[in-house]
Amino acid sequence: MKMFICQSSLSIYSLVAVAVLAGAGCRTQQDYDSANAPAYASPRQNGEAGQTADDFAMGTQTDSSQPPPTILRQGDTVKVSFPGAANLNETEQIRLDGKIALPLVGDVQAAGLTPDQLQANLVKLYAPQISSSDVTVAIESSSFPVYVTGCVMSPGRVLSNQPITALEAIMDAGGFDFSRANLRHVHVIRRENDSSQSYVINLKAVLNGDDKNDFFLQPDDIVYVPEKFSWF
Repeated sequence: MKMFICQSSLSIYSLVAVAVLAGAGCRTQQDYDSANAPAYASPRQNGEAGQTADDFAMGTQTDSSQPPPTILRQGDTVKVSFPGAANLNETEQIRLDGKIALPLVGDVQAAGLTPDQLQANLVKLYAPQISSSDVTVAIESSSFPVYVTGCVMSPGRVLSNQPITALEAIMDAGGFDFSRANLRHVHVIRRENDSSQSYVINLKAVLNGDDKNDFFLQPDDIVYVPEKFSWF
């Protein structure tokens, strides 16, 4: 009798849950098979359905399998060198306003640019000032934060001075809490173009060697390791 009551209660709860999801118009995330799909899943923006596995096969996905381009940020230190005018060489830290101060041209925007873009801008700015157009920009020091939370041993901020993958960030946060962590549906939350993107990646496939794709993080990404689902 008790078993019948328990089963009936579970059935009622299941029906209620399905009705709530249907009424709210929720979409469930596709659980990609690691044998047939990349370890990283497509982005979902503002509740919209993301790309399918077929989109990945067509090469239309956002590519996080390669390190992102280096973007200069506030706090980075850059060395600006002039091979033809060494007296103008400067090593500057990018200020909070995103600029650096250089001789002859004053304040120059640096944050938000790649080193090559900054270098090209400086060539144009210094063209009327010096006879040689040679200018080189090199990063002396740089670090960026990502955040790891959920079922990991030491959640919090992780600082990196080089390209870092989601799995590496989790290892830096003490690793998975394997008794609770759902490795198949790790979320990476990223701000892009004034909106929030959510990526779902299957790190169990990566750890098992079934998938060789790396998911590289960008500054301020949030890595969330959810808990395994359980009825009890």
